Amino acid sequence: MSAFIAAAVSGFAWCFCTASASLCSSWCGNDKPSTVPPSANSGRKRSVLLLAFSVFVALIFQYAVAPRLQEDQMAANAPYIGELLVDKWTAGCTGEAKPDLVEVCSGYTGAYRASSSAFAFFCIFAIAAKCRPAANRESWPAKYVLFIFLCIGSVFISNDPLFIPIYLNVARAGSIIFILFQQLVLIDIAFNWNENWVAKSDQAEVDEGQGKGKKWLFAILFSCGVLYVGSFVAIVLMYVYFRGCSTNEAFISITLIMTLLCTAIQLTISDTGSLLTSAAITAYTTYLCGLAISKNPNFECNPRLGETSTGNIILGLFMTTISLLWTGWSSTADKRVGAHSEENAEDIEVSPPETFENKKVGGVVLDSGYGSSDSPHSEAAIENERHDEKNNNSPSFGSSWKLNAVLALVCCWYAMALTSWGAVERSGDIANPAAGEVSMWMVIVSQWVCLALYLWTLVAPAMFPNRDFS
Repeated sequence: MSAFIAAAVSGFAWCFCTASASLCSSWCGNDKPSTVPPSANSGRKRSVLLLAFSVFVALIFQYAVAPRLQEDQMAANAPYIGELLVDKWTAGCTGEAKPDLVEVCSGYTGAYRASSSAFAFFCIFAIAAKCRPAANRESWPAKYVLFIFLCIGSVFISNDPLFIPIYLNVARAGSIIFILFQQLVLIDIAFNWNENWVAKSDQAEVDEGQGKGKKWLFAILFSCGVLYVGSFVAIVLMYVYFRGCSTNEAFISITLIMTLLCTAIQLTISDTGSLLTSAAITAYTTYLCGLAISKNPNFECNPRLGETSTGNIILGLFMTTISLLWTGWSSTADKRVGAHSEENAEDIEVSPPETFENKKVGGVVLDSGYGSSDSPHSEAAIENERHDEKNNNSPSFGSSWKLNAVLALVCCWYAMALTSWGAVERSGDIANPAAGEVSMWMVIVSQWVCLALYLWTLVAPAMFPNRDFS
């Protein structure tokens, strides 16, 4: 047995050293040469795929591994390693009053292990991409190996103090920052959606003729109708299926009143808002209201609790995973991290700077000032033109670290979403892992923040007409 363990450790050590050497080689610039500069969201697909893998590992650790690493389980009797793992995974949880809460606490630390590994990974590569932007798109097989070793190493680390309370508090702070960032991004998306379709309508009037832009205006009205009708139908359904609890009814009523108030202010007072923007905010905040009441830990108020059939487990895990991954994908879109898309960036190849000496000239030069400093063909003029194009039109290649920074915040957020913000309580289950009183309140508070921010964008220009809010 000892020989088998020694061989396994030797194999893992060899893989880890090989992956580390590959990463160090790429960071030092010894990777394959490339004439294509990295974009701001270079490596986005592979990064979000790694985020998906970390969510999968977190769910496995929380609901499959942690319940088996308890003192009354057979794993505790495994030779050499069983007692060690049980001590590591229950450290900091033994003070809970009930044995089942110890299991819940241990499951939470399983999610923290996967989340903290992904958090450390993205923080490391945010720094690497800041120092060398190309590091974000290189050596991905070695990066996945590194992440796997981080997860394996975290299994043997004691809960106390690294995961509880250090990482727990770090994740809480990062989640709050991410929630604020997310609300600002979604409000910005709602405004840009309307502006984009209005601009397309105006462009169609110019390019295709008078009246051709009306199709985009009809599309705006149709989208508004779908969003409003869908939102009000959802509110009615919430009143029907989640009735009987004052908390649920209060959340639903506040959502209805505030969305109607924002729409009324946008139509009567505000000069900056639009009906499509208000419709999008109404739909989003209605979704948040439904999400909040679905996390209510009271069985009498939440019909989704306690239904742990195979179908509900599969549906619950699927919806949880998809929502977490969509959050990670949408939050790292190129406009969110400050640059153009990777595809556009990779179409741009680096070529030697064109100077007056190596500039190719075809035909007969009729400009008597050709080559002088005042000529538009002079080296100085060409350099100035190149500088303007670089500043105004070319993508930004130095901000790919922002992608990793946002994903690090997403890791904090999904750890809190899966563990009810660290509140040890018997509430959610594998079919609804995010249920819990703290999670419910955090979601509804984020909805109120979104409504308050949107309301401020509507009334602020009228309250302070001398200030520029553009």
